[in-house]
Amino acid sequence: MQLLKKRILQDGKCYEGGILKVDGFINHQMDPVLMKSIGVEFVRRFAATNVNKIMTIEASGIAPAIMTGYLMDLPVVFAKTIQNALSTTVHSFTKDRDYEVVISADFLTPNDNVLFVDDFLAYGNAALGILDLIEQSGAKLVGMGFIIEKAFQNGRKILEEKGVRVESLAIIEDLSNCCIKIKDQ
Repeated sequence: MQLLKKRILQDGKCYEGGILKVDGFINHQMDPVLMKSIGVEFVRRFAATNVNKIMTIEASGIAPAIMTGYLMDLPVVFAKTIQNALSTTVHSFTKDRDYEVVISADFLTPNDNVLFVDDFLAYGNAALGILDLIEQSGAKLVGMGFIIEKAFQNGRKILEEKGVRVESLAIIEDLSNCCIKIKDQ
């Protein structure tokens, strides 16, 4: 994922408190070549699993989840506000507030093997909320794929302690003094 790392270093914006913004190429303005590369990489990493559904939280994870779902020829479901919902509360590190996240019980069932795809892994709050929704539904989690992981915020450790397979395409080791340091994989 050299293209991803290059874009993070070139266009990522670092702010105090460990905030990394990638709005210009992932969140608010998507680079289609990069997004296709991200989808291809998630397919490569999870091809040997029995995943039958891709899941994400609306809105930042939509582009990579759709690309991954398209390439794997799988449906994509979105956690958001809907009827007949399973719900959980997640804390947003970036916005420092809690959100209720919901998904329709009609679209997440015990027959589903779910791959969760999202933009960031920091403290793991959103991922833990997704785990809660998957457990409520009776579905099985195959793994979680993240475009960018902030290794210094320990989300991976929390998820792996719960037995979750975590795949990150770019791992940020440090953002001290707003200098982006990416781990060589």
